[in-house]
Amino acid sequence: MIPPSTTPTIGEARAHEGGHGYGLVLFASILLVVIGCFNLIYGIAAIANSHVFTTNAHYVFANLRTWGWITLIIGILQLIAAAGVLAGNQLARGFAVAVLGLNAIDMMFFIPAYPFWALTIIAMDVVALYGLCAYGSRGNLEAA
Repeated sequence: MIPPSTTPTIGEARAHEGGHGYGLVLFASILLVVIGCFNLIYGIAAIANSHVFTTNAHYVFANLRTWGWITLIIGILQLIAAAGVLAGNQLARGFAVAVLGLNAIDMMFFIPAYPFWALTIIAMDVVALYGLCAYGSRGNLEAA
């Protein structure tokens, strides 16, 4: 008599690991939508030279209006990336990681204008990056 095997078959192993971390990927995608909307508002406010920002701030290069346009464009790209990640597109996940990284760099340049908000957005970027990088594998996205 042959003892039963304790090694799972390929289908059993895939069913067990499938969907692991999908909630965090969904959370990261929705966080990407929120950050994108914030960046749209933030960019429009900077383009309009709103009084929300610190006066007489010195930037590495350019001015507040230029950084407003850059932030507005990044916000639009984030919303496009979020739509792709929510649709389960693996290429969009990589694009979202790149856009989140660019946004974190962009916010580093925005620290002179609005320090607390820029640091808050950087922290949100890091959380979204973790969710997309740690659990955004093809198997996890296809399992849901």
